[in-house]
Amino acid sequence: QVQLAESGGGLVQAGDSLRLSCAAAGRTFSGYVMGWFRQAPGQEREFVAISWSDGSTTYADSVKGRFTISRDNPENTVYLQMTSLKPEDTAVYYCAAKFGGWGSKFLRPSGYNNWGQGTQVTVSS
Repeated sequence: QVQLAESGGGLVQAGDSLRLSCAAAGRTFSGYVMGWFRQAPGQEREFVAISWSDGSTTYADSVKGRFTISRDNPENTVYLQMTSLKPEDTAVYYCAAKFGGWGSKFLRPSGYNNWGQGTQVTVSS
């Protein structure tokens, strides 16, 4: 198990940038698949981005070219740099982790067994 804590959310205007952080405490961080998901009111939790344990990344089409996921293994932290934010990006953003693995299951919330408490991102028009 690994404990996750997100930070960096807030209220911004459309077109602004924001960086979210997710600090992990627990087992060897470098071996974890780290994901970012988001959930808007009344909607299901949706995939945003993945940082695979080999350092490669995968993005949802809706954020590709605007969001960048990165990880700092010595600092046990994964980041989500968000640029050109839109009102439809408004949601609670969650960090998720699963030790090891690969494949499409990680595009779904059920692929993870560790979650943070979430951080609110609100983008005004």
